[in-house]
Amino acid sequence: MSLIGHDEAIAAFMEAARSDRLHHAWLLAGPEGVGKASFAQLAARWLLAGAPESFAISDEHQTSHLLAAGSHPDFKLLERLFKDKSEERTRSITVDQVRQLQPLFATTPSLSPRRVVVIDAIDDLERGGANALLKNLEEPPSGTIFLLVSHALGRLLPTIRSRCRLLRFGKLDLAQTETVLRRVVDQSEDVAALAAAADGAPGRALDFVGLDIASIDASIERLATQGDPGNALRSQLAKLLGTKAAQPRYEAFLARVPRRIAKAARAGGPDMPERIALWSEARRIADLAQRQSMDPQMTVFELAGLVASLAAPPLPGREGPGVG
Repeated sequence: MSLIGHDEAIAAFMEAARSDRLHHAWLLAGPEGVGKASFAQLAARWLLAGAPESFAISDEHQTSHLLAAGSHPDFKLLERLFKDKSEERTRSITVDQVRQLQPLFATTPSLSPRRVVVIDAIDDLERGGANALLKNLEEPPSGTIFLLVSHALGRLLPTIRSRCRLLRFGKLDLAQTETVLRRVVDQSEDVAALAAAADGAPGRALDFVGLDIASIDASIERLATQGDPGNALRSQLAKLLGTKAAQPRYEAFLARVPRRIAKAARAGGPDMPERIALWSEARRIADLAQRQSMDPQMTVFELAGLVASLAAPPLPGREGPGVG
């Protein structure tokens, strides 16, 4: 398996390992869904296989088999656990999970020259767990490399950030995004629409698989460019997305509306302050709808109205320079 994009990050990591300057802790930072966790898994596989010439280790390699079976003795992945008898994950990575690493550190690597610990994501680590991890970062166990995935650097303890080497990951371009998605989604999916919705983060687009995201985006775009003077489209969307069966598409709509308004705000122009205010309100409503039992039809109707206001003409006196 190879990683699409992020060639600079791969080159920097490999060069550090081969020059014996491999830092004991790496902070993999960037937007969610761009491939940081995939990099961490591939980097762990590469290190555990002895850091050969190629970063892409064959799936037939012994290291790959052991990692796939979850039985490699020199590797540990920390992530949010699943709740009992549920596909829902817990809110955080706990201090107990971090403490369970200690037996691993009490021994030397058994099959590989190094041991690797991946934490996906370090942002999910509860405060007690962060303090426990800090002790390991301050006095790193011999031969241990930490790969810490972060979607939000600002949420991390400064003491953790200061003990890591930062490796930044940016968004993929459209062609790269499509390539990644073609690897993982069914051929019946509209990959072009998913890639457009991904905004450079293929992992984000996976939430939209099977939801006909193209039709949702088309409706949002129609609202943004043509408005909805008679509220016909708003009403249609509210009925379509407000049923219990439409819950996944409703959630996709909640995610897409603020992004479309943000796109309009980034375009600048004399109405940018109003568009920023619209974006803030759309985010507030979408977040509130996720946390509380708000009526879906009313929520869709209200959010659609915010998008439709993007099509309104500029306010009097705000036409901008050069307009007669």
